[in-house]
Amino acid sequence: MRGMMMGLLVGASLAGAVWAQERLTPNPAIQSTIQNQIDAFLQDDFASAFTFASPSIRSMFRTPENFGAMVRNGYPMVWRPEDVQFGPLREMDGALWQQVLVQDAEGQSYVVEYQMIEVDGAWRIAGVRVIPAPGVAA
Repeated sequence: MRGMMMGLLVGASLAGAVWAQERLTPNPAIQSTIQNQIDAFLQDDFASAFTFASPSIRSMFRTPENFGAMVRNGYPMVWRPEDVQFGPLREMDGALWQQVLVQDAEGQSYVVEYQMIEVDGAWRIAGVRVIPAPGVAA
């Protein structure tokens, strides 16, 4: 199953080849930031999850409660993932994007791309976009 999911992730990353992008060496600090936020979501610890967001995201949502409501309603696969696997880190148009394959509780898989920025020496999440991975279910 994991092999099929990783194959899907590779296929999805190749489908995005129209972007001006460069594949980079995996960055454990970026992956840790994303995983720590997901771990906080799993505990409904929105205050901790909010700390991993960029200043622009924090100013947009103003409070951890607003941020948590947005994630619960808009990104349920990130709020309650069943499985999380990291894919490639890419630079596209000067921005860093970490691809993550997420499987939700119903077995639907998604490629979730996290835009990452460095703030005061720490990686923060500046944006997220979700691409459904068609045709894959558990």
